[in-house]
Amino acid sequence: MTDLLEKTLQAYGGYDRWKEVTSVSAHKRFGGAIWDIKQVPGIVDDGEITVWIKDQRTSLRPFTAPDLKTAYTPRRVGIETTGGDVVEVLADPRSSFAGHTLETPWTALQLAYFTGYAMWTYTAEPFNLTLPGVRTEEGEAWSENGNRWRRLHVTYPDTIATHSPHQVLYIDDDGLIRRRDYQVDIAGGSPGAHYVSDFDEIDGIVVPRTRMIYVRDEANHPVPEQLVVSIELTDIELD
Repeated sequence: MTDLLEKTLQAYGGYDRWKEVTSVSAHKRFGGAIWDIKQVPGIVDDGEITVWIKDQRTSLRPFTAPDLKTAYTPRRVGIETTGGDVVEVLADPRSSFAGHTLETPWTALQLAYFTGYAMWTYTAEPFNLTLPGVRTEEGEAWSENGNRWRRLHVTYPDTIATHSPHQVLYIDDDGLIRRRDYQVDIAGGSPGAHYVSDFDEIDGIVVPRTRMIYVRDEANHPVPEQLVVSIELTDIELD
């Protein structure tokens, strides 16, 4: 484990405290252009979310109807009733995105897969950086708008579903992740610059409430006019 990752874990409450957490639940609001681009507007704008930290499992509700929810895991994604009855299932969901570009429409199950792995990646961090097979290495520092951030390069194994195998985290002097870069492989490799803010301490761990994700240009800068996704969490609870 790099010293930068150790510092980050401590800033978010420490490894031992994260091991005690089973899930994080919150009220969520999603915005940005991606939902219209993918022709799935309004489905995930507002509602509840639960992320199981150690299981790569996520559920959003409501989803396409008031009494339905998602049931995401990397190998299988489903739509279920709030009582747990299965309505629709997609096995090996990653393979369904073969040949996709940014403009390719998504089905409801593909939307459930994207939101499931993305929110698990974000919400389980930094604990998920300690999972088997995840490799981290510190790179060159980065300066932006008067801030100097250390950069942590992360390589994820095939067992973890996320945007892309290689991602870069930008970490401030307090050990908080302020930005992350990646490409969205299931959307034609679209490059993103993802900003994180409004950090809350809840029962001993730190959870950010606001995320703003922009298109990233060739110079590694965000394009402010192109907001792809926004995420706001409120009423955050741990289990």
